[in-house]
Amino acid sequence: MAYVVRGLAREGSFRVFAVECREVVEEVRRLQGLSPTATAALGRALAGVALLAADLKTGRVMLQINGGGPLGEILAEGDAEGNLRGMVQHPWVHPEPRGGKLSVGEAVGKQGFLSVIRDLGLKEPYQGSVPLVSGEIAQDLAYYLTVSEQIPSAVALGVLVEVDGSVKEAGGFLVQRMPGASEEDLRAAEEAISKAGMVTQLLSQGLSPEDILEKLFPGRVEILEKREVRFRCRCSRERVENALAALGREELLKLIEKNEPARVTCHFCRQEYEVPLEDLRRLLSELEKPH
Repeated sequence: MAYVVRGLAREGSFRVFAVECREVVEEVRRLQGLSPTATAALGRALAGVALLAADLKTGRVMLQINGGGPLGEILAEGDAEGNLRGMVQHPWVHPEPRGGKLSVGEAVGKQGFLSVIRDLGLKEPYQGSVPLVSGEIAQDLAYYLTVSEQIPSAVALGVLVEVDGSVKEAGGFLVQRMPGASEEDLRAAEEAISKAGMVTQLLSQGLSPEDILEKLFPGRVEILEKREVRFRCRCSRERVENALAALGREELLKLIEKNEPARVTCHFCRQEYEVPLEDLRRLLSELEKPH
């Protein structure tokens, strides 16, 4: 089971989160036919958004990355129920690996922005953005949390892709300094994080999310919640019709003039929807009704 944990470390000096989400990333890879590089990039984003959503009581959070690289836009979304979904604009992109490692930063690019949109069911979602600093995603997310949300944060994300393209490991952790943390607490945390090693190495050793946090803060972690995470798309026939109506009268007329059903494919789960002509005409008539 893929899951995320949240807790406190060093007597409340740090908020800590860790996630293992191999099953989720593998399902997305299979559904979308992702290249190894796209798998690694989107997998990191999915692990990151799972960490961000871990303390939500309601609503959802979206991570949006557009670095100007060949992968194009990356979207990852998580909600309070542990549902995750994500997509890459150009899923086939796969630059030549360098030194035996996937060129994720090169494929993402860093001439752009990372944005976090928090929709908590209020009138307007909260959105914050920062320039990308590396394109490697974990460092960019830590920079966002530290600069935009004013919470000093350390983030580690990793995805290990097999030779056949499948996902062997995926996960990450997030450590956030609380106002009461002492300089000693901070030094201890920084040293532990620097010595911990790569997330994929920790997961490959069989460490669970709880084990990873225990490795960072031996004997000083209190787990507050464990939450299952899974891939689940929010698309529906109603949402497809709303999207078609949003195209406007002229575009709907063009679809109707083709004299065939409109076919729409969800970018997240690849579900195909067919909207018959009579439904297209109904959408048009609803648009043309005086309000």
